[in-house]
Amino acid sequence: MDLHECDLKLTDSQWFARNDPYPLFKFMRDKDPVHWCKGDLHEGTWGVFRYEDCRAVYGDAETFSSALNGIVTKSSPELEAVAPVERGAGLMLVMSDNPLHLEERKAFRTQLLPSAVRRMETRIRQIVTELIDRVAARGECDFVIDIAARLPMAVICELMGIERADWDNIFIWANMALGPEDAEYQINNSPVDTQRHGYGEIYAYTTALAKQRHGHPVDNLLAMLGNVELFGKQLSDPELGANGFMFIAGGFETTRNALSGGMLQFIRQPDDWRALGEHHELMPTAIEEILRFTTPVTQLGRTATVDTEIGGIKIKAGERVAVWMASANHDERVFADPERFDIRRTPNNHIALGYGEHFCLGAHLARMEIRLLFEELWRRVPDIALAGEVQRLASNGFAGIKHMPVKFTPKSVG
Repeated sequence: MDLHECDLKLTDSQWFARNDPYPLFKFMRDKDPVHWCKGDLHEGTWGVFRYEDCRAVYGDAETFSSALNGIVTKSSPELEAVAPVERGAGLMLVMSDNPLHLEERKAFRTQLLPSAVRRMETRIRQIVTELIDRVAARGECDFVIDIAARLPMAVICELMGIERADWDNIFIWANMALGPEDAEYQINNSPVDTQRHGYGEIYAYTTALAKQRHGHPVDNLLAMLGNVELFGKQLSDPELGANGFMFIAGGFETTRNALSGGMLQFIRQPDDWRALGEHHELMPTAIEEILRFTTPVTQLGRTATVDTEIGGIKIKAGERVAVWMASANHDERVFADPERFDIRRTPNNHIALGYGEHFCLGAHLARMEIRLLFEELWRRVPDIALAGEVQRLASNGFAGIKHMPVKFTPKSVG
């Protein structure tokens, strides 16, 4: 394998759908851990693959801007046509710099604090039970479509105050925005049209609802967006739409990928699945290992604001940087035997949920959803097993599983 071949793979979303990327990541960590990657793209990006270098970039928000780049480094010549601002750069929390980032974080965090999330436990467990009830008698389902994707979508839609009748549309639009290079979600055979349509529909929908709720009680995330003031002003329409999209994307994609990827590993390692059900004290370390091992968001983009260095490599102001968290979380310099899924692993200082001031605002919620789903699955369908081919998302930004047929002993409901 040479570095040009690596470039082509790293920038090819279809390659990620068909291949295990972790041998490639190890090659990059060993051979060229801060790598200028261009592939077939018009613009290049510095790829950062080692744990310490990734943490260093995350930890220096002044030198490495979040506001000048998209959520994920561009992966095709077609998507290079989409300007970062079209995807919310400089507007939404995860793609903003201080002082805006600090103000948005303080304003948005209230309903996602640990105390607020704990109050949701009963309702989330109820949603989990309802999802399992729908498939229990069949003895089979598509674990992603029927459970892993539906749970976080239901939870974030309820948190945002989105009517049940609209959840299916939100699900479709989110898939289009986050997986535009996957043929299953595409319109017009165009990644650009697909992404713009998905993002645009969510943008328009959440903006309209947030504005309708201005002046009403703040009892959901869209009402919060419609009433919050930053620097003495209401949020503009672009800020409303971008952050509405962020809550849906963040609440949906990360948890979906962790749930499906985690379940796949438990199916492959039934002794660990059995141990998790018999020893509940393993759940906290198991959740962290699911996050580390699956790393639901594969990489995020930054832009250098000044001339600087990463790992001794000179980076010029204005050059883009891709922080490959999936590689960092499997760095053997930090994690012993990193390709082993170990539910007892400790310490486990992964960066699957970010690091520093951009640490995931919804981390507590994601961990609760993972815990409640696996608790109920073990209680209700402990003999869950694969029943067909696992299909992965065509994306170099999200470690997504699209379809995962499973089977289990049918259970009566009621």
